[in-house]
This record gives sequence, C-alpha cells and structure tokens, in this order.
Amino acid sequence: MTIRAQNLETIHPVYATFGIHQTTGVDDLKDANIGEAVSLSGHYEVGRTADNAMVLGKLVALTLTDADDGERLATVQIGGICTLPIAATYPSVGDRIIGGGSGKVKRATALTGYDPAGGNIARGTVVAVNGTTDCTLILN
Repeated sequence: MTIRAQNLETIHPVYATFGIHQTTGVDDLKDANIGEAVSLSGHYEVGRTADNAMVLGKLVALTLTDADDGERLATVQIGGICTLPIAATYPSVGDRIIGGGSGKVKRATALTGYDPAGGNIARGTVVAVNGTTDCTLILN
C-alpha cells in the first residue's frame, strides 16, 4: 500500500489583501511574480521580498492583469502552509526564513543589526526542501 500524496497548502491558509507598492508610478508586482515571497513596503503595500527583509507571505493573486488599466490589489497568503522559491543560503527542514532577494527566501541567520528591537525577523518553520528550487513552510 502506498502513501497518498497530500497537498499541504490546502491546510488552513490565511489570506489578506494589500495595495501594491509603486516605483515612479509603476506597480512593483506583475503577473509573473505570483507565487513569490513578498514583504511590507509601505502602509498596507507589498512588494517583492528583498535580501534580509522580513517575509510577509506568498503572493497568490493580483486583481486585474498586467494589460488592464486600474488600481491593482495583491492577495497574500500570510498564514498556513505554503511553498516559496529559495536562494542561497538554502534552508533545511526545521529552519526559519528571511528574504533572499528577488521574491525568494533563504535560511534565517542569528540576530543581527537588521533585526528590529524585540526580536528576530525570521518567519515560519521549514517542513520540506526541494533541492535548490523551493521550500515548504508553515507561516507561523
């Protein structure tokens, strides 16, 4: 008897909607960024996760498309289990993550100068790693 494959990403996801940060009047997020890690970049605005930034969650949807006119909004998974692309330094099972740049995540380091007062910016608990491609984590 084989073990049935499970889609862990369907377990209790939590979603929130945010505005999209703009640089010189152009949205920082495009359709191609869906599935990437995002961070807060302004008041209720999100953008691609930068290196060593705190990860808010996973971009799962955008209103409108790149070709449409109008103000777009981003739907971000901020809780539950999700899979995100990874960058070096690659995380291992049990690690926590921080931004790895360009919408990716990496293994969190020990407390350093970019951590805010009150604690480490690391998020999540990695439960699986797919080589150097992506990791699955609990956004806790």
